[in-house]
Parts: sequence; structure tokens; C-alpha cells
Amino acid sequence: MKLQRVQYASDIEPLVQFIEDTPPSEIVDRALEKLRAGVPIKTMLTASALAVTRSADLPPGHHGGPLHPLAGMYAVFKLVERLEGEDRFVPVLQHVALANKHINDPATGPYQLLEFAPLDAEGGAMTAEEDLAQDGSGDVSHARGVEATKEAFLKSVGRGESHKADHYFQWLWKNVPETEAFDLLMSVAIPKNTLDDHYFLFPGYLWRGLDIIGHEYLPVLMRPAVRYAARFPSQRMVPEVDAIIEKYDLLGRVMRQRTGDDETTKIGEIGEAIGQCDAYTAIPELLAKALSEGLSLEGAGEALSIGAASLFLRSLTGNPMDVHLHTSANLRRYLLRMDGLSPKNKLLALLLWHTGPEVKSTQYRMQPAPQPDMAAVAALPHRSQDDLLDAITHSIYNQPPTDWSKVSNLGQMRAVPEVRGTVNLAQQYVQLGYDSVAFIKRLGEIVCHDNFTEMHAFKHHQAIVEEFHATRDPWRWMHLVCGAQAAAISFGKNMAVYEEALELMHAA
Repeated sequence: MKLQRVQYASDIEPLVQFIEDTPPSEIVDRALEKLRAGVPIKTMLTASALAVTRSADLPPGHHGGPLHPLAGMYAVFKLVERLEGEDRFVPVLQHVALANKHINDPATGPYQLLEFAPLDAEGGAMTAEEDLAQDGSGDVSHARGVEATKEAFLKSVGRGESHKADHYFQWLWKNVPETEAFDLLMSVAIPKNTLDDHYFLFPGYLWRGLDIIGHEYLPVLMRPAVRYAARFPSQRMVPEVDAIIEKYDLLGRVMRQRTGDDETTKIGEIGEAIGQCDAYTAIPELLAKALSEGLSLEGAGEALSIGAASLFLRSLTGNPMDVHLHTSANLRRYLLRMDGLSPKNKLLALLLWHTGPEVKSTQYRMQPAPQPDMAAVAALPHRSQDDLLDAITHSIYNQPPTDWSKVSNLGQMRAVPEVRGTVNLAQQYVQLGYDSVAFIKRLGEIVCHDNFTEMHAFKHHQAIVEEFHATRDPWRWMHLVCGAQAAAISFGKNMAVYEEALELMHAA
């Protein structure tokens, strides 16, 4: 059989090849040239996603390759909608530059994604002897059809056969409703969140990006997410959470789905209780008990969001990529509202939030509750809205530079004290009732500087915007303060793409 790399439609293939073939030193200049010449932003972002999928491999960890460009696609699309003029090009250039970087990185390239023959369970079956040689189970089946192929996919996941799982999923996308296939994928991805937050975040945020660019490219763009979820190590059991689900009989009762004004008090109580937790293992029981007493799934998701924001404000982390408290809570709320996702997956999505390593690690670097320091906020001088926005911006832009010679482990970085100054100013802004739209716009302009976090800053910014709009008063405002805190931590780490783009735009 002749092997052939994935090919795209003739109307976008040349643009994909442009992103693949352009030297990294030229990509920002030449991509800006194309955007100015009229290439639509949506087309450029789609081509960027297709290019990094076809020409960058998944590394052993989670940094590099297609993971972060695909997971960040949704946030970039949404930020572009809030910017004006040529500022709208900057997030797009960040995405294209990141995709091009990974395509040219020797850790993830050169690589070619090959065309795959979709296989059902019968097509991918082993002989009994081959199966015994694999793992000794000997449970060979030559069944056909959807359910057999689903089981074959899950068996491949259990063995870490990511290549074979990719074959099966190509068949499933064609033969079952997309949401049904996605639910199966998430049944693997959600529990593996305990190993790495990205098992959950990658397919979830990619799905949201596909909701924007269209599902035409779903079978190819989801391939790296399927392979990532199917690789070793294999871990899908979380007995303590399963026990809580059984204790409160959450799968045996009809649970309310949608929230309403009658839940406001309860949502606030649970959210504030989560925000005061020092041991995150207490969080699932808080949520499960509330669900058993009648709280809706949507309401539980909102309580988790409030708690996540409170914990983020207590966090002492200085790692600009430690934003998963917010981003994973935001994605879980989306999934709780999603029609077609199974009740078990919704419950696990809600109750496993605390298990992600990058979420869990924050509980060891926390300030006492509550935060921010309201006495320090009260001591600030009064400023007009515009002056206070400028003060917040100045405090972010003038954070102390990182001395990288003293950083041996990014995950252990602590935030400098000056970050609290930004937080206090942001808290004053929301207490004075100033305009949220102006605040969000300013944070959006600031986040465009970042190319250090591989889209984490963009994803967090979009998460705080969505959580602000989806959370009720008085708790919604803390999400905006979280946005300022994250911006102060991430700003200035690496801004090379932004600085090049700005110079090119001003030189025209």
C-alpha cells in the first residue's frame, strides 16, 4: 500500500503549505502580509490548525506539537472578536507562529500525518495467538458494528495502542453521531485528567474550536487528540470519586439539569466553601451532597467556578501556565450544558476537577482565605475609571523581570509580591462598579503580548470572560480580578512575536 500524507481541499491546501514551509524567521512577516492582503482570519487560523496537525508530532509530554495550538484555537477565535482593526491580527499571528515553531522543532518534526484506513472491530481484530502474545487476555472477538468497535477502541486504549485507536476512531466518526463518538473519547479523557490536566483539556477545547470553524475538519483535527488520549499510561479508575457517586446514588436519580434564581443562595454557599478548602479532596463530597439534595448540574458547575476563582486568588504560584483551576472549570461548565454527553461523564467531569496535577499542586502554595486583602484595597487612593485602568496596566507592565538563571523548575515558581498590587487595583476597580467591558478589552490587549505560555494565557483570558458572563452576582466579578492576576504573572516572559508584529504593523 502506498502511504500518502493527509491532503486538504484545494482552496486551503496552499495556505497550509505556506505555514508548513515558511522559515520561522519569516513566518510573522509573511503571515501578516497575507492577512493584510485579505486572507480571512478564520481561514488563516484553520490553515494553522491543519498545518500543525499534519506536520508536527505529539511529544512524550504535553508541550510541543499540535496539542496547545489546537486547544488554544477556540480562545484565539473569541479574542479576535473583541479586538479592533489590525489588533485583530495579533492573536492570529501568535497562533501561526506557534504552529510553525512546532513544525520546525526537532522534538516534534519533521513529521507527516498519513492517511488512515478507517477500521471497525472486525477489521482491526487479532488472531487468538496474537492477542495472547499482547497481554495474555485471549479475549478475541470478531464482532462487527458500532458497539464492537467502541469496545475495540477501549481495549486499544487499555493497551496504549494509540495508532490502532486512531484507526477505530476514523471509522466511528463516519458511523455514529459526532457527539456520541466525542462522549466515548471523553470517557477516556476525563478520568485520565488525574495523570495530566491536558488529557481532558485537549479534546474538550478542540471540540469548542471546531464549533467555530465547522466540523468539516473534525476527523483529521481530532486525530492527535485521540492518539494522545489513547497512549500510555492507562489509568481510568478513580475509586474515591466512584465511591462518592455511589454513596449519594447520583447515577440512580433523576438530577435537575438547568439552574435558576432559586439556587443562588446554595450556589454561593458551596462556591465559597470550595474557595476556603485547604485540602482539595473535600471538594467532590461538597458537590455530590449538594447534587443529592437537589442542586442542578449547572448550579454545581457554577459553584465550582466560584470556588476555582477563589482558590486562584489564594494561589501563590508564579508559573504562568498554572491557570488550569480556571480553564478546566470553564470547560467543565461547557460540558455540563452539552446535550449528548452521558450523565456519568458529566458527573466525572464535575467531581474530578481537583485531580489534575496542575490544579492539585496549587493547594500546596496557598494564602489564607479570603483573598484579596480588603484592607490593602481600602487603603488605595480613589481613581477615575480611566486612571485606574491605566494604573492596573502600568502595574502589569512593570512587574519585576524574571531571572531565568535562578529558575530550575517552572512549576515551583512563586509569584513576586508585586502581583498582589495588581490584584488589589483590580479588586478596587470592580468594587467601584466600573465598566466590565473596558476592563476585559484592556486585558485582551495585554494577553496578546504573550508567546511564552503556548496559548495558556489566551485560554485563561477567554475562561475568565466566559465565567464572568455565566456567573451571577456578586461572585462574577472575582473572575475579572483573576484575569488581572494571571496577566501580571505571565506578562513579559517572552513577547518576541508580539514585538515583531508590532514593529511590522507600524513600519507599513
